Amino acid sequence: MKDLVEHIAKTLVADPEGVSVEVKTDEEGVTVYELRVQEADLGRVIGKEGRIAKAMRMIVRSAAARNGEKATIEIID
Repeated sequence: MKDLVEHIAKTLVADPEGVSVEVKTDEEGVTVYELRVQEADLGRVIGKEGRIAKAMRMIVRSAAARNGEKATIEIID
């Protein structure tokens, strides 16, 4: 799943080398993928009115649900 988040983000940004994903689990057992990109690429990952970020979260949530898990993406600036 980490590879999926990384792949999506790298296709969106101008500087793919600046993309990193860290996996954490919160106290509720939800897997959190912390996505970091260069500051100049932040708008590309978030999108107008957060549409791209919402779509990425939906993809991750759906893929995790197929495995009986819960997951989300946090975009760290």
